[in-house]
Formats: sequence, structure tokens, C-alpha cells
Amino acid sequence: MFSPTDYRFMAQALRLAEKGLYSTSPNPRVGCVLVRDGQVVGSGWHERAGEAHAEINALAAAGLAARGATAYLTLEPCSHHGRTPPCADALIQAGIAKVIAAMQDPNPLVSGRGCALLEEMGIEVQTGLMEAEAKALNIGFVSRMTRGRPWIRTKIAASLDGKTALNDGSSQWITSEAARRDGHRWRARSCAVMTGIGTVLADNPQLTVRHVHTSRQPLPIVVDQGLDIPIDAGLLRGAGELIFTAAASEGKIVALRDVGVHVILLPDSAGNVDLAAMMQRLADLEINEVLVEAGRGLNGGLIQADLVDELVIYLAPCLIGNAARDMLRLPELSNLEDKRALKIHDVRAVGQDIRIIARFADRRAT
Repeated sequence: MFSPTDYRFMAQALRLAEKGLYSTSPNPRVGCVLVRDGQVVGSGWHERAGEAHAEINALAAAGLAARGATAYLTLEPCSHHGRTPPCADALIQAGIAKVIAAMQDPNPLVSGRGCALLEEMGIEVQTGLMEAEAKALNIGFVSRMTRGRPWIRTKIAASLDGKTALNDGSSQWITSEAARRDGHRWRARSCAVMTGIGTVLADNPQLTVRHVHTSRQPLPIVVDQGLDIPIDAGLLRGAGELIFTAAASEGKIVALRDVGVHVILLPDSAGNVDLAAMMQRLADLEINEVLVEAGRGLNGGLIQADLVDELVIYLAPCLIGNAARDMLRLPELSNLEDKRALKIHDVRAVGQDIRIIARFADRRAT
């Protein structure tokens, strides 16, 4: 169905899309390559929300040479007016002869309509070329559109015996500088970074990207059941930070809102923060990917609620001992058949540490 040349140009489009890894949120990362008579006549990628889409940038680069060309797109062109006009219309007006899209847009406002519009205007359309790679690049966007919640990625740094801190909470630094820098790349690609109140009180983290060049910072999110966060906490920068709480403390809520923090009261029947409802609320806020950097309590709670999709674990070549803190707080199993199965997606050395990426067996970009 697809030729080696098709694969080559789609791979080029995917590399372009990846340039928007840290900047396109909440939009998907998209690349476009225009080819005529075997030569690239224009290319582009979507750089950030509200600005031109990949197709528009590629058409601008190609000019009149776009007429009769084949467009290699990592995502079906949009057919609706969102922050920008429909890209399907622009491709039609430019005289594109054929469109090869890696994947159909999972957005219900678009899904299939962009391709159908092109075909109605006599443009040949093919889809599915390098679809898995395109979905992986936009795993959070796909998750939000198809499951109604973000892709949740939990990052944990631990010793080889699975400990994340001493019993008194000391944890700086178990892993190497190389691992910490790699962790900041996960922050940079995330729409938001989530932590628990225990981590805030113990470490006063900033949750900013500091070792990777990026034009935006991820949104800090705190799960704070009792609304115990100090007003002067380091991650509260007046940039619309989110705090999910179960405590209807009106005075504290007003004080936090006065410094630019959004406080969302979301208790469950037990008086804890309703974690599943929180994920739905994050999707409503157009958050695609969340990186969780928390302690064993929140990590364990999210896993027990079946809300974690992916684990990124850095293991340092050291042993800390039995009394130290574990990665996760999970209930004891009475039967090994009840264990949660994981699928290893990647194992590699990062500096002197080992990085393992694992997903729960039922998780994939759909």
C-alpha cells in the first residue's frame, strides 16, 4: 500500500512534528511535508497553540509549487474552525493532489471529516502510514480525546532496592545528575506536573523545567486533601496553579485565589480528593499529559484508582535499606494472581543509572 519513499517522507514529517514536543499543548504535535515529483517543495510543523498549523506553514514554504503535490501529514487535517481556520480547506485551495495521513484525528470534531472533505473535492487520501509512531507522539492528546482524561505518567527515582528516601524523608540525591536532567525532559513535554501535599511540605519543590530549553512551563498541580499548602510555597507563582482539595476552608481558598491559584473542591464519599473526577476535570481543562512527581502515598493512591498509565523509574546503583521509604504505598496481596501486570517499553542507561519505562498491560495509545 505504501512505498519506501512514502515511509521516508512520513518519517521526515514525524521528525518535524517532534519539534513541537515541548510547545504545542493543548494541541497535538503535527508535521507536514509537501512532495512534488519526488522532491520536497515545502515543510512545516505546528509550533504552539493559536499559531499556524503544520499544513499552513508547509504551504507557505511551498508557495505555487504546492499545486499537484502530495502532502505527508502526521495527523488528519482539521475541518473545523478552532483557534485557526480549517487546514483541509487550505490544502484544497492550494491544489494538493494527494494526502497521506499517519492517523485519523481522534478529536470528535474532526475524526474522519477532514479526510472526507478532501475526497469530496477529488483529492486522493490514504491513512495509516506509521500510525503507531504518530499516536505515540501524541499519546496524551489521543488519551484526552478517546478516554476523557490525560495520559498519566509517574516518575520515580529510587535505589536498586526500591527506596526513594531515607525514613526521615531525605532524598537528595539518590540518582545522578544525568538522570535528573533526563527527568526534566519529561517535565518539559508534560502539560502539567502533579505532586502531593506531603512532597510540598517536605521539599518545597518548584516543579519547573530547568535543564531543557522550553518556551513554556508545565502547570503545577497539588493534591492537598486538607488544604495545608503554605501561601508562600515555592511552586505557587501566580500562574494559575491548580490545587485539588477535599477541605471546604473558605478563608484559605480565598487567600490562595488572591495569589492566582485555582482551588478546586472535589471530595469523594470518604472525604478524600476524588482522583477519578480530578482526571476528568483536567481533561476539561485541555491537559493532555501529566507527570506525577510525588511520594508513595499519592503514587500508590493513583495506581489503586487505576489512573496511572506509565511508570518512568530511574534506578541508582546503590542500596538504602529496609527502613527507608518505598516507591508506592499499596495494599498487601494475599494472592499473586492479583498482581498488576506491566509491560516494559524501554530500558536504558542514563548516566550511571538505569531508566525503565513500563506501562500497565492494558494501556496503549488508542
